[in-house]
Amino acid sequence: MNDDSSRNTIIFMVCALVLFIVYQMFVLDPAQKRRAAQLRAHPPAAAAQTLSGAPGLNAPVAVTRAAALAASPRVPVATPALKGSISLRGGRLDDLFLTQYAQTVEKGSPPVEMLRPEGAPFPWFVDFGWVGQNVPGLPGPLTQWTLAQGSTLAPGQPIVLTYANGAGLTFTRKVEVDDHFMFTLTDTVANTGAGAVTLAPYGSVQRQGVPPDPGKSSVVHQGSIGFLDGRVRAFTYKDLAKDGAPPQEFNSSAAWTGITDRYWLAALIPSAGEAVHAVYRDAKAGKLDVYEANYTGAARTIAPGRQVTAIQHVFAGAKSVPILRGYEQSLGIAHFDDAIDWGMFWFLTRPIFLFLTFIYQHVGTFGVAILLLTVCVRLAFFPIANKQYESMTKMKKVQPMMEDLRKRYKDDPAKQQQEIMALYQREKVNPLAGCLPIALQIPVFYSLYKVLNISIEMRHAPFLWFRDLSARDPTTIWNLFGLIPWNPAHAPLIGTLLDTSLHLGILPLCYGFTMWLTTSMSPQTGIDPAQQRIFQLMPLFFMFIMAPFALGLLIYWTWSNVLTTLQQYVMMRRFKVDNPIDRTIARLTGKAPS
Repeated sequence: MNDDSSRNTIIFMVCALVLFIVYQMFVLDPAQKRRAAQLRAHPPAAAAQTLSGAPGLNAPVAVTRAAALAASPRVPVATPALKGSISLRGGRLDDLFLTQYAQTVEKGSPPVEMLRPEGAPFPWFVDFGWVGQNVPGLPGPLTQWTLAQGSTLAPGQPIVLTYANGAGLTFTRKVEVDDHFMFTLTDTVANTGAGAVTLAPYGSVQRQGVPPDPGKSSVVHQGSIGFLDGRVRAFTYKDLAKDGAPPQEFNSSAAWTGITDRYWLAALIPSAGEAVHAVYRDAKAGKLDVYEANYTGAARTIAPGRQVTAIQHVFAGAKSVPILRGYEQSLGIAHFDDAIDWGMFWFLTRPIFLFLTFIYQHVGTFGVAILLLTVCVRLAFFPIANKQYESMTKMKKVQPMMEDLRKRYKDDPAKQQQEIMALYQREKVNPLAGCLPIALQIPVFYSLYKVLNISIEMRHAPFLWFRDLSARDPTTIWNLFGLIPWNPAHAPLIGTLLDTSLHLGILPLCYGFTMWLTTSMSPQTGIDPAQQRIFQLMPLFFMFIMAPFALGLLIYWTWSNVLTTLQQYVMMRRFKVDNPIDRTIARLTGKAPS
């Protein structure tokens, strides 16, 4: 490759970087600010209740959360894990906070909001009741229930709500809650009228719009989730919101259904063995997406003077594996821990997660657990990786001889290839020997990456000077990692760029260095000088790409690079191959590389 081509490649890369910066500054940043301003000025309106047979609240303008709560009498909820209230209007569960999880790592941060009432921006709530054809006066979102027993819902302290429709039907709802996140609802309908009626129980989890989540992960499922018709059913918000997308419908028993975020889940669990018709859909209300996961149970005919009862459970809380599996056993909820997105390599992800939490329970620090897990995985793959690095080292050893053959036979490609193959045979080098070990390791390393994304234990976990391993590195090179009392985000014109695309903390820089070291110790055969320069710049590009990722992931990748480099170095010393570590040591000590 001549000098003109090399110069053109460098010019192209510089121009691409300049165009990216200009596009970020004058297109993406202003658009993001406009969207944020519009959201503050015009929060989404509350949508109508979409379940068939239930009238809508249909509030035209969203109000504050406090105002939405004040619109209805409420019964407080207080448990070791939850606080909030149940609305007597509609008898719905729509106000809930997770007291054991804070929104941020700042001192005094409020707890995570789990459910939000209709009327406030981005409501997320759970409805339950009865549906029936030509049955007047069924309770709906506007029905005013009466508190007949209890004053505060707490473990061991249930509440009882009642409602009479004036047409011979009396509805009684008993609500119980445990120490964690599970509510039990016992709905009873008594028929004091003259004729029989047919009703079916229903449950509905509804989310009206989805708030922006800077911490969301593209590799973790968010949207509808459930175990229906013998398998896990999951549809993202994007899947449901597509224009013309039909509702997803299933007939099932031994089922559960709901809506999940990365760490939080609101799910409905019918009675064990209850045959249900479940639906996932986006019941759009104007421009607002109304995501709903609902089910309708089997119809019950209630003769005069008789009553029927339906029991269902509502889970509203954190997706902690021990808690989900505890409910699997105690309540017989099939595949309930599949609310966690284990991914397509679930047969690897599950045991890796269990091993990681085992280490964490013994060392007490999640960052140390990540380091030890990475070491254990490396040890398990040591024989395979050793073959890979042996092959790579041999390739690096013969690289100068290959370059000499390419120059000697540059005008005779056939002869050049013949001589290179002879060199491989003479030096016992197999250029494909390193491919199989890499292929075998990819599923495991992807599973490790998945585990660190789904682990709620990593959320807000401190390590060294970092306060939250699930967040990006808060330090930045632009203020010398906090030594200069200045926030780069406040810089004119380029502040947002420095705080987003060009944000570089200590750990991303360490990752970039270790990746460069690993790359520089790998053979680069058959690459022209321009391609080699690009190959050498890849660690720089990946350093910027990986900088926004969670600290826990960067710790895993950086430490994995360190272990890879050590293994490569040992192999290179064994075969007496030149390497950058020995060259650096020689420059520092003034001695020739051994």
